Amino acid sequence: MSLHGQNVLITGASMGIGAAIARRLAAESATLILFARSGDKLKALADELKSARDGVKVFTTIVDVQDHQALSTAVSKVVKEVDHIDLLINNAGLAIGAPNAFPDLKIQDIITMTGTNINGFMFATYAVLNEGKMKERGKGTILNVTSTTGLEVPPFPGEAVYHASKACQEAFTNVLRTELVGTDIRVLALRPGVVATNFHEQRVGYDKCSYDEFMEGFEPLVAEDVADAAAFMLNQKDRVSVKALDVVPTAQRSLQVFDREWNGRLCDVGICGSIHGLKK
Repeated sequence: MSLHGQNVLITGASMGIGAAIARRLAAESATLILFARSGDKLKALADELKSARDGVKVFTTIVDVQDHQALSTAVSKVVKEVDHIDLLINNAGLAIGAPNAFPDLKIQDIITMTGTNINGFMFATYAVLNEGKMKERGKGTILNVTSTTGLEVPPFPGEAVYHASKACQEAFTNVLRTELVGTDIRVLALRPGVVATNFHEQRVGYDKCSYDEFMEGFEPLVAEDVADAAAFMLNQKDRVSVKALDVVPTAQRSLQVFDREWNGRLCDVGICGSIHGLKK
């Protein structure tokens, strides 16, 4: 399916995976509708996209996906400009509070994670299906950016709420796909493994030692890797659904097992420069 001229709504679009997907789809001349909480970062990204590619259309809205009314209003407003939404990239999400175990988290951290990762995830889908006219038109694609964490118990502390919310996203994706039978709406799950973005820095409260320890010995993905995987899923023929795709570092053998000798082996053969560029 060509993405040229397709109206693509991306949540959590101002940085990390969301911004990388925006850049990747701009290269395919999609019309981009970018939602995020950070107005400054959204504006900077929109300016970058417009200067990098003549004629690309970019709409930005400052909105928190936890606020259903604000999200509904934002979608309704942009639909007046573009008529409908063709694709939703349901990307907004976060993990905070690690390495604190569940009973040691702040209650506001729990509310923020579930509000964003569960409520916001569903609110964005609901708004696109209804205000975005996807249900009315009976066609489109919903690409949910979930996580390998939704399928396996994390081996590191402080993940109870995040793991539960990602497992919820997987369940929601599967049931929604079934409930939309009788339409041409595809519902897909993209499951990144470890990616070197602000997400993992925020997860450990921007503690550099904790971040470095987590990333020790292997090369994580970068956001562009995930964006390429998203583009692969979206570019399939309408009759083809890549229902779920795991994209992980080769060293991430499972969520429980990381090959922390990966970097050392590459350095032994003289190709470790790019790895060092990822280190914080």
